[in-house]
Amino acid sequence: MKQTFKLVGLLLAGAALWMAAGMPDSGLKVGDTAPDFRLKNIDGKMVSLKDYKKAKGFIVTFTCNTCPYAVMYEDRIIELHKKMEAKGYPVIAIQPNDPSVQPGDSFSKMQQRAKEKKFPFAYLMDEGQKVYPQYGATRTPHLFLLDNNLKVRYFGALDDNASDATAVTKRYVEDAIAALEKGKDPEVTSTKAVGCTIKAKKVN
Repeated sequence: MKQTFKLVGLLLAGAALWMAAGMPDSGLKVGDTAPDFRLKNIDGKMVSLKDYKKAKGFIVTFTCNTCPYAVMYEDRIIELHKKMEAKGYPVIAIQPNDPSVQPGDSFSKMQQRAKEKKFPFAYLMDEGQKVYPQYGATRTPHLFLLDNNLKVRYFGALDDNASDATAVTKRYVEDAIAALEKGKDPEVTSTKAVGCTIKAKKVN
């Protein structure tokens, strides 16, 4: 009996630490309606999904400046936006890391990186880290494809090869959008996001 109580205590302590680390214990699933948000863009303006009046959907992408995986995907995300915005599915990038934990992801560093890479999409700061837990994002990058009703149609990785863009054989987001354009459900609706864990502010 004592061993049972000890095991339960350890499990509860582990869960508490997990939650304190800022990792969401739940998130959006396919078919769920995603919450809108109002976050500051690198140009200082506040941005919401509702601001995109002509959008047929959104590629909400949690990414950052400092994660090597996010950096490897930058050019691909830029090209994805250029290609898919024309079809009504813009990329909306959100930086979820806490700058006190990861100084390279401060707002000024976001502005600098966006200027260097000439980001053609909104790059928003999740100040207070309120949005990424609602979505259930755990990595950078972590993508959520929403339709025009903000329903989740796909979430996970952009494609099937983080390290080599030339070796990609599955383009999950593009394939999902192609299905939506045909009035069909995406064949693949979720994959494992590959990237760095989101850096949350430590809770005392």
